[in-house]
Order: sequence, then structure tokens, then C-alpha cells
Amino acid sequence: MRRVPAFIPAIFPAFLLALAPIHAAAAAEAEEFPSAAASLEPGQFVWQPDRAARGEVEIVVSLPLQTIYVYRGGTLIGVSTASTGRAGYETPVGRFAILQKNRDHRSNLYDDAPMPFMQRLTWDGIALHGGEIPGYPASHGCIRLPARFARNLFAATELGAAVHVIDAAPAGAEDALALARGADAYGGMGGPEPGLDDGD
Repeated sequence: MRRVPAFIPAIFPAFLLALAPIHAAAAAEAEEFPSAAASLEPGQFVWQPDRAARGEVEIVVSLPLQTIYVYRGGTLIGVSTASTGRAGYETPVGRFAILQKNRDHRSNLYDDAPMPFMQRLTWDGIALHGGEIPGYPASHGCIRLPARFARNLFAATELGAAVHVIDAAPAGAEDALALARGADAYGGMGGPEPGLDDGD
């Protein structure tokens, strides 16, 4: 029988103690997520995909809050500021599916405007994509996102992922998905494919 060196039992408790702050930090990070999400300035976001490594991605966009919430397997993994359609170009409310993805897309309606990490929601021009976030609705109907967040979201989604656009303000970041699922009035899932018009 092999003998355990005398110093091993002595250092083992210290080794466990050294690991403790790591777990405490992870717990603190999890607790801080909702509060951090509630105090975002235009262009800011929180992205913690490790909160849920598996599951279908589902997205909620709150028009009154100009905020997007991303869930994976029902767990919140990201919150970001956004900019939706301005007066006369309002972003439609409803439940949509991601119909198309294009990393380097450009608008064919508005001066070849760049729409990086574009994820199409309707065939007549509504999409998620990277763009300017001034802190209020400013697009031609699209849902603009901070560039880095748009890239992260693009990598996390698949075609067909559900996107809920709601004209309501969730009480908190964790509540957005339940609110969206409980909404009565939904739009279509993108509708027929009459053409590929692109907004901004």
C-alpha cells in the first residue's frame, strides 16, 4: 500500500479554501445580472451565455424600453439596449421567426446602408442587425443592436428561432419571456416571400 506524503493532508484544506472565492464570485455574478441589465445606457449590453449552455434561443424585444432580452432554454443569457422604428416606420408587434441570416448584409432600400449580422424577421424589410443606438427609436423599422451584441446574437441563433416584439415593459429582465408568451396579439411568422426588401 502506497503511503500519502505527510504534506498532502496539510495543504488540502488550504487548496479547498483557495477555490471558495471562485464559487462566490460566480454566485455574485449571477445575482448581479438582473440589476446590471436594468441600468444599461444606450449602446450597452450584458452577455453571459454560460448561464445556459444548451437549449433553444428565444428573443424578446420591448418597444417601450428599447431593450432586447435573449433566453436560451428559458434562461436569460443576454440583455441589450436597442433602437427600433421611429414614427412612421414603427417596428411591428408580434411573434416572428428568424428567416435568413447574413453577416455582411446591406440595405437595398436605404442607400446601401450596412446591416451587419443581419437576421431577417420579415420579407419586407424588418430585421435584427448591428447599428447606431441613440437611446430612442430611430430606424426604418428594423431592430438595431450594438455591434458586438449583434455579433454575439448572430452566433447564438439558428434559423427559425422565435423573436417576440412586444409593446409592453417587463417588470424585470427575468420576466420578459413570460410576458411575451402570454401576450394575446401576435403577428405572423414572417409571412409569404414577396421579395427581399431591406430596411434599416
